[in-house]
Amino acid sequence: MNDIRTFYIETYHDRFFSRPPAWFTMYLWLELVYHVPLSFWAVGALLRGDPKVPAHLLVFAVQTALTTSTCIADYLSWSGYSNAEKIELGKLYVPYLALSVFMGVDMWTRLIKSIGGPSKAGRSKGD
Repeated sequence: MNDIRTFYIETYHDRFFSRPPAWFTMYLWLELVYHVPLSFWAVGALLRGDPKVPAHLLVFAVQTALTTSTCIADYLSWSGYSNAEKIELGKLYVPYLALSVFMGVDMWTRLIKSIGGPSKAGRSKGD
């Protein structure tokens, strides 16, 4: 496992894994405590059509998008890194952000459909 970490750091020069800021360590704990268990649950829940999937995966997607966006904003500000190095990091982080945004939109749509869509109850006749 240490060889993989060393290879990753030497290849991508990802400062998050060589000199992580305090908030990044918290993000790793979120992954361990929240993402990993939820991911195992979600696989089975998706297969059996559990109605709680959209709510849980919407939270998962929003949290993933927020933490990934933070990482992207941070590495784009790193001095001493060339644009080429930042682009290489982007090849890792941006697809993860795109996937989380896609998942969030998908889960939001599923959630809205499951609760009946927008309510017309509060609208007056002129709207």
